[in-house]
Amino acid sequence: MTRRIVLLYLLLSATYFTAVASFKLTAIRVTGSTRYTSKEILNEVGLQIGQQVTEADFQKATALLGETGMFGDVSYKFEYSDKGAILDFQLSDNPKLVPARFDNFVWFSDQELMEKLHQRVPLFRGELPLNGNLPDLVSDALQALLIERKVAGKADYLRASDQEGPIAAIAYNVEGLHIVVRNVDFTGAPPALLKTLQQKARELSHQEYLRSAMQPVIDKDLLPALFAHGYLKASLGQAHPKVVEDDADSTLVDLIFDIDAGHQYKFADAKWSGNKSFPAEKLDPLLTLQKGQPADGEQLEQDLEAVKHLYGTKGFMGAQIKPVLELDNAKMTVIYQLQVEEGDVYHMGDFDVHGLDNPMTKRLTLAWKLAEGEVYDTSYTQNYLKSLPATTINLSQWKIKTMENVDSRAKTVDVLFQFQPVPLD
Repeated sequence: MTRRIVLLYLLLSATYFTAVASFKLTAIRVTGSTRYTSKEILNEVGLQIGQQVTEADFQKATALLGETGMFGDVSYKFEYSDKGAILDFQLSDNPKLVPARFDNFVWFSDQELMEKLHQRVPLFRGELPLNGNLPDLVSDALQALLIERKVAGKADYLRASDQEGPIAAIAYNVEGLHIVVRNVDFTGAPPALLKTLQQKARELSHQEYLRSAMQPVIDKDLLPALFAHGYLKASLGQAHPKVVEDDADSTLVDLIFDIDAGHQYKFADAKWSGNKSFPAEKLDPLLTLQKGQPADGEQLEQDLEAVKHLYGTKGFMGAQIKPVLELDNAKMTVIYQLQVEEGDVYHMGDFDVHGLDNPMTKRLTLAWKLAEGEVYDTSYTQNYLKSLPATTINLSQWKIKTMENVDSRAKTVDVLFQFQPVPLD
């Protein structure tokens, strides 16, 4: 009995000793993570080689790492001797990260902001978990940076998705402060296009600055303006905001877009492939590009829409034309390899008329000659109303909306004409 009591006392004493004993931390090893080094883990948990630690410190450090959301699993073990303790973290990286976006932190360059955030939040490298407290730690660090710069706004964030899809980013912005664009300028722009680009970007002036609002202007206005003049490999970076005026409740910025225009190419030729239903001789006249002139990529897109419409006259409602650029950098010319995918033939489905009385609806239905089941023809739909005699309907009295409902499963097209009376003066 006495021996059992002594053994139990020794076990309890050993457990108590390891729980409260203080050790000199001699090393930290990290296994399982390919994303972080031991030094970065040290900086995050606040441990330093050479300091006195207890196992409670190890438990706290493990909890801190787990709470960030950057790891799937976090555990630890340690070895101790009269020389000190060696701590081992076993980690697994969380693969489900999304990028961080900074929409209007105009007082910092991208590089400066990333460096300052990494100093304050060592685990932050530009990507964040959807769960855990790391997004909050980054938000707190951003707020501290704003205070240091004496900016009155508040740092906040939201989980952003693209068109109601899954969460695509953690988007940070400054609230409570008006950040307004004064001027827009360009570096690297071809001199002959500078005025055109400035006109295209004019809508940004005097607007609230948001980086996310820049990309649609780049994609829909600025790049097409370059493509239209033969700069087929042109690229634009994000606009660099430069603070020109700062006060308590507003900030004024100038925007500078960096352009890499590349070479200007001239149109040499277009070659068709996959065009079984129409010969090249039928398709070429729809291309308005002039050989020897700057290759107008924007005009080519419009011309290919005309080609798709032609295919629609034979029921190919899903026809696609993919232009592949064959560039000759020595001659500065381009040949467009136009690859046609004709797709399936669609047939006429239902025909309907809304907004008219029964007698007039019946007359219009009888005038429709494209029968159900026949190969659909987009030109018939467009020409139908023009062919109606005035004795059938006075079109000037009506606003007419034409709707084509393309059913990709049934390979049919339902046509609906919606009539609304024109208001009397």
